[in-house]
Amino acid sequence: MNNVKALTEEEVRQLVTDWYVKLDVHAPMVEILPMLDDENLEMKFPETTLHGVEFETQWYQRVIRTFFDEVHELKELNINLSQDRADIKLIVKWQASVWNPPAAKSERIIMDAAQTWVVKRSPKSQKPVIVTYIVDSLDYYEGSARL
Repeated sequence: MNNVKALTEEEVRQLVTDWYVKLDVHAPMVEILPMLDDENLEMKFPETTLHGVEFETQWYQRVIRTFFDEVHELKELNINLSQDRADIKLIVKWQASVWNPPAAKSERIIMDAAQTWVVKRSPKSQKPVIVTYIVDSLDYYEGSARL
């Protein structure tokens, strides 16, 4: 018998909200890691696919050292709850500044990122965690700098 409590839409919405707040403030890894599945995490970005600890050691550390003044604005959130998971489709407007030496000034990136997530309840913490995180597409705003 499965003793895992079903996810609620409220819990999943809170996870999504908290995730983007933590990205905006460049939260320490100790606050980010509990939001991620520690066994089966897969994150697909246009430039790479990461598994587990690669997120911490490669992607997140590079991001917090490259981008600043980040703002994530959730534009669309569709949550489909099933027995033991939540399948999520979302669009987030992401804005960030970046400085590429030796440029005299920073540049602003503004885009909509369409994403697909799978969220499950952690058997350890009993909280929802991101298992799969896929960036499906990036749609740059007119005048935006590019990655």
